[in-house]
Parts: sequence; structure tokens; C-alpha cells
Amino acid sequence: MPRRIIRRYLPDHRKVREHPQLRRFGARLHDGNLWHLNRRSVAGGVAVGLFWAFVPMPFQMLPAAACAIWLRVNLPIAAALVWITNPLTLPPVWYASYRLGAWMLRLPPAEPHLDLSLHALIAGMSGLWKPLLLGGVSIGVVLALAGFVSVRLAWRLYVVQQRRRRRVLRPLS
Repeated sequence: MPRRIIRRYLPDHRKVREHPQLRRFGARLHDGNLWHLNRRSVAGGVAVGLFWAFVPMPFQMLPAAACAIWLRVNLPIAAALVWITNPLTLPPVWYASYRLGAWMLRLPPAEPHLDLSLHALIAGMSGLWKPLLLGGVSIGVVLALAGFVSVRLAWRLYVVQQRRRRRVLRPLS
């Protein structure tokens, strides 16, 4: 893959290792797979990032980073992909997750209420969290698998294409 393009957008691993909040991971942050751009590490980072991006919870970067460290996949890519769900994309993602979860649980979709009081919001969330969580995790699993396979396949096709190009350009001796 075009490593130079990817490296341009990733933070320097030395700066990340020296970050005060990340020092507690100690020697685990020195694992090469967390920083190298190889097919396994990048594909795993994409899968971890996509999965945690769609799990409806706050601070998704923390479990994504922990998962990336535990699975020894690319940490910056996993943490960056979590931001697919940002304040602009969150409402449609959560709505789709809720609808999918309600369909999977065979629940009728809840009607929207215009009462924005704290009591009404808490009461309304009591019936929404199960379908929202199930739908979000389901979408996350499917997209993580699709991302993993897509990166592995694209990387493989790129390597094969580069080998063919080198064979054509290599002079016959």
C-alpha cells in the first residue's frame, strides 16, 4: 500500500509513546506491530477501529486503543477510525443502529417524543438501549469484517500489481 500517504497522516510513534496518559502501557507501546504499516497490522487496526466506532458508548477511543494494544494491531489507525462516528454522523448512525436492533429483537420502533426534560429522556432511554446496543454491535461486527477483508485484499492486489510492474520494467539479461 502507499505507505508514504498513510504515514503523512499518522502521528510520530515517539511522541505517542511519550504522551503522559499513554506511558502507563509501558513496554507494550514499544511493540512494532502497533506502529508498522504491514498488511496484518493495518487490516487489524481497521477492523478494531470500525468495530468500536459503531458501538454506542462514550469515549470509544479508549477501548479501541486497548483492543489494538491487546491484539497487537496498528494503534493510530484503530484510534483514528473511531472518529467515523463524530457529532455530525452520530445521529444517523445511532438511528440506523436502533432500527436494526429493534428489527432483530422484533420490537416495534419507538415513537419520537418532543418532551426534552431529563426525566423524559431517562425514561425514554430505558426502552432504547437494548436495540441500540444490539444494532450498533451488529453493524460494527459486519463493518469490521468487511474492512479487514477489504484491506487484506486491496493490499494483496497492490503487491501483485507491483510485482508485475517490476517484471515488465526489468530488462532481460
